[in-house]
Amino acid sequence: MDIEHGQLVQLLPILPLLAELGRTQHITETAELLGVPQSTVSRALARASAVVGTELLIREGRGVRLSPAARALLPYIESALAEFRAGLDLVRHESEVVRGRIAVAFQHTFGEATLPLLISAFRHRYPQTEFQLSQGARDTCLAELASGAADLALTAPVAAASRTIGSAALYREPLRLVVHHAHRIAGRRSAALRDIKGEPFVALGPGYGLRSLTDALFREAGFRPRIAFESQDSHTVRGLVSAGLGVSILPPGASPLPAGASPQSPGAARSGDLGWVEVPLESALAYREIGLAWRERSGPEPEPVRHFRELVLGEGPALLAGLVRARSGS
Repeated sequence: MDIEHGQLVQLLPILPLLAELGRTQHITETAELLGVPQSTVSRALARASAVVGTELLIREGRGVRLSPAARALLPYIESALAEFRAGLDLVRHESEVVRGRIAVAFQHTFGEATLPLLISAFRHRYPQTEFQLSQGARDTCLAELASGAADLALTAPVAAASRTIGSAALYREPLRLVVHHAHRIAGRRSAALRDIKGEPFVALGPGYGLRSLTDALFREAGFRPRIAFESQDSHTVRGLVSAGLGVSILPPGASPLPAGASPQSPGAARSGDLGWVEVPLESALAYREIGLAWRERSGPEPEPVRHFRELVLGEGPALLAGLVRARSGS
């Protein structure tokens, strides 16, 4: 062991004492603040002076003052202690987050890309955080949030803020007409709801966020849809449309056949006569706004939940905007 390392080993335990002494300029007060006997402080100072090779304190009556050598060392001592405290805080914080669990309720349509994208960004920093996921209708998600079964809820439309629920909008995505690839409007660049008036409509059931939005669109258009099927899952809705059993309104899918593509285009009919096309909808209401909701707690918010919420609110809009652009082709 070289002498420099040995000196460092002897000095390290004394650094907090020296830093406190630099502040108080008094051995007795320093001992009381650190909770150690005064004799321990005196012996530590003598040992430190011996290791450094020069006196660190100058006695003045009943008090002391730092020697020039000690004053030169003090900024380095305080810097080293500050760095160590920061590292210790980080380790403790990471440990708390790793041990935590975050319960998230979300609508079915967010399970394919939206929520996985947010969790992936969070797990990149906290890889061992556990998530408890629950999917369902918008009303179900908000009920779980209110009851305490969920810490956070991802819904569209955005939940209304209240005394017990906080919420914030994250991003918007367009709603589109989804029709069979051989439908008469499949090749159009855009269409209005009147273009499907009287046709069988495939809807999500009551209580789902998309159902409330499609109901509003039909009210604006001045007629009610002829509902042929009600489903609890957007994939089933697309499947029914793909089979030619009706039309629907949905947000952009993962890999739609672009509006204006020929029914004979690759992918239009993957199996038999199955295939669907998305057509932009001519309405100022043809969008949904996705938001995050959380419970306003009387006590402190658990660290994992707080950090995930802050990431979603701070970085989520930019992350999800890229997803929207990719899906909508804009």
